[in-house]
Amino acid sequence: MPKAKDQNSKTMISKTKQKNMKREKRHRRIRARVIGTAEKPRLSVYRSNKFIYAQMIDDEHGVTLASASDFAAKTPGTKAVKAEAVGEAIAKLAKEKGVSKVTFDRGGFIYTGRIKRLAEAARKGGLQF
Repeated sequence: MPKAKDQNSKTMISKTKQKNMKREKRHRRIRARVIGTAEKPRLSVYRSNKFIYAQMIDDEHGVTLASASDFAAKTPGTKAVKAEAVGEAIAKLAKEKGVSKVTFDRGGFIYTGRIKRLAEAARKGGLQF
């Protein structure tokens, strides 16, 4: 498969940039359907190469209700273990805010690995989605 060309120039796009562009396209499709309210906020997840971030967002008011990340927590262990810790932390923060139901937004990432571990830990912590 030949490399795609950048829209505005004649240079080739790297494979990393292609993957990120595809993920962003998937994320836009997901966001067209998934919205968060005050009663049922959106649990948005972002995964970088080193860290994983989760936040509960009320899209009607444009407010982040709570956020958690392994960057801030400095949890020891593998990235998968850190993702579980973030899931448990976001569930704890949600309970403190009085939220029990959320809409899960995987951010264009495939539901496997760290994304799945975070989601399962959040469910175990009491969130419903």
